[in-house]
Amino acid sequence: MSFRIQPSPAARPNRCQLFGPGSRPAIFEKMAGSAADVINLDLEDSVAPTDKESARDNIIQAIGDIDWGKKTLSVRINGLDTPYWYRDVVDLLEKSSDRLDQIMIPKVGCAEDLYAVDALVTAVERAKGRAKPIKFEVIIESAAGIAHVEQIAAASPRLEAMSLGAADFAASMGMATTGIGGTQENYYMLHEGAKHWSDPWHWAQAAIVAACRTHGVLPVDGPFGDFSDDEGYRAQALRSATLGMVGKWAIHPKQVTLANEVFTPSDKAVSEAREILDAMEEAKAKGEGATVYKGRLVDLASIKQAEVIVKQSEMIAGH
Repeated sequence: MSFRIQPSPAARPNRCQLFGPGSRPAIFEKMAGSAADVINLDLEDSVAPTDKESARDNIIQAIGDIDWGKKTLSVRINGLDTPYWYRDVVDLLEKSSDRLDQIMIPKVGCAEDLYAVDALVTAVERAKGRAKPIKFEVIIESAAGIAHVEQIAAASPRLEAMSLGAADFAASMGMATTGIGGTQENYYMLHEGAKHWSDPWHWAQAAIVAACRTHGVLPVDGPFGDFSDDEGYRAQALRSATLGMVGKWAIHPKQVTLANEVFTPSDKAVSEAREILDAMEEAKAKGEGATVYKGRLVDLASIKQAEVIVKQSEMIAGH
């Protein structure tokens, strides 16, 4: 382990992030009543240019009027290459209640993007005397974003989460696909004449996880576009969880249950993790650094893996 200890990310559930456009306030109450851990009210891609101002007003009112429970409440602002983002930030912080937890910054390409938003947020917070500092989450959606991913992960103490936005990422990379997440028809290998589909997002997800874990940020998988394909969504989520991501977006309410199912440790996994911790305690009492559990070697690294599962389970249960 490096002398520089890997920091812990924010201790909050982030299994599912449910998105809804700010131009559809009629769905806000249903979003608040969902089982999602994070609610993302959107001002960006799902809102037409002519509806930007009214959507912003809808969200500002809903932040204070609706009971969001214990959910993390986040608003996705418009990109820094648009004329809308600065007004999104200023109005959200000047006019909304302290119930707002996060701002999601889309299409982040470099650390300086976070610096710009951080400077504006800090100025408004000081001017208005906001008691609760706003946190950030970002989306990696470009070649520049993935190239600078570690710098971005370290760019601001406000940053708590980072997601991969597959659609814009694919466009920026020039990928020959129109699918949003999941396996792609032409991205396959041949083995004894049979096709095997691998995951074209794997390498980008792994880079995001590494950057996030290095700097204490929650790595999150982004959208899965075909909301009629439950098994495809589940498979993508399982791959992401295996890589170390903590949750996934839901662009349709039916995906919330799927995300929570995948990113909640099973009773069996929690029970096994506790048994591993108990077995290692017995080994330590005997002066041993390793032991055998169910026919396999477990050691100090196994303790860390088991502790992650147990802590995640306890955090979800107590939320």
